[in-house]
Amino acid sequence: MTRLQNKIAIVTGASRAGGIGAAICRALANEGASLFFTHLYDYDNEIYPNDADKNWPDLFADELRKMDVQAAHMSLDLTVPGSASYLLEEVRKSVGLPTILVNNATYSVDADFRQLTESLIDAHCAVNIRGTFMLSAEFARMLEAEKKARSSNSVLGGRIINLTSGQGKGPMPGNLAYAATKGAISVFTESLAAELAPLHITVNAVDPGPTDSGWMSEEVKQALLPRFPMGRIGLPEDAAQLIAFLASDDSQWITGEIIHSRGGF
Repeated sequence: MTRLQNKIAIVTGASRAGGIGAAICRALANEGASLFFTHLYDYDNEIYPNDADKNWPDLFADELRKMDVQAAHMSLDLTVPGSASYLLEEVRKSVGLPTILVNNATYSVDADFRQLTESLIDAHCAVNIRGTFMLSAEFARMLEAEKKARSSNSVLGGRIINLTSGQGKGPMPGNLAYAATKGAISVFTESLAAELAPLHITVNAVDPGPTDSGWMSEEVKQALLPRFPMGRIGLPEDAAQLIAFLASDDSQWITGEIIHSRGGF
């Protein structure tokens, strides 16, 4: 299938072969989209020391190009002021005008009320809230300006797809800053969707539920498995296929939705 032929997509936080970000890139490329993905080795090396590889982004870009699409990438720290506009400039220079944005990059460090600190809260807010909010806003402003430059009758449109973690489905004790900042993304998604609908830019969020993307130990898997009535734990490809659909023209009537795609978990 080539539902995304001639489209260009940005996927943030694609740093590991087994991660959700990489699966999203593969799914979009399989539909014909060209990719520009971001990564941040220092964060991955801290959280996934056994899986972080400085050379992987280059290898992954080559893998995507073998699917007959363009692929480029850059290291990006969303906590740096101005990073959103800088990213969009680089994408336009190297690949072209993006019309699909997948906000997959996240910051997550477990902390209960005893461990919570001001710096930990700020770190979560800088990526999960400010990073996602500003990149979405800059992306929408770019498409609005492009539409005006082309013609008043131009229907350019676009897709913004955010990743959340099902905060509305129940509490997440021991992960306070992450849960709260990801919850903010859900609220932002709903309100931004209403603002951008006149521009034919849809905004949705996907909650993939617990996903075996490299962080689960065998003990965690065994504890979670009975809670999946489908009989298996979620895989990165499950979220990626849904996101590929939301990025396509087939989803043009869906906006402002928080989709809990978690196999009945």
